[in-house]
Amino acid sequence: MHAMKQAAFDEEGYLVDPLDWNENIARDLAQNEGIELDPIVWDIISFMRDYWSRQHITPDVRHVVAHLVAERDMDKKAAKARLFELFPYGYVKQACKIAGMQRPRAWSTG
Repeated sequence: MHAMKQAAFDEEGYLVDPLDWNENIARDLAQNEGIELDPIVWDIISFMRDYWSRQHITPDVRHVVAHLVAERDMDKKAAKARLFELFPYGYVKQACKIAGMQRPRAWSTG
């Protein structure tokens, strides 16, 4: 948990500044959430980080599903099911947090 001491988090455990994110913080956050950082999870996190760096907003779940459809040769239903299997307590609660996003405030999570 050493990496997390170097960054500021809000009261819900989300990074205050996504620029403070690094892979060590992701590992600590994933461990706290009980998420295994396997290759598909790292792929999702990398996509989210890249999307944020280009758009300056947190990608919502439909963007991640579209990424999985395009990059992992899944149909939309299977991609969405896999996403929620990987992050069982929810995309916002777990994927966004591990990827270093600020907590999304008012958009659809499905």
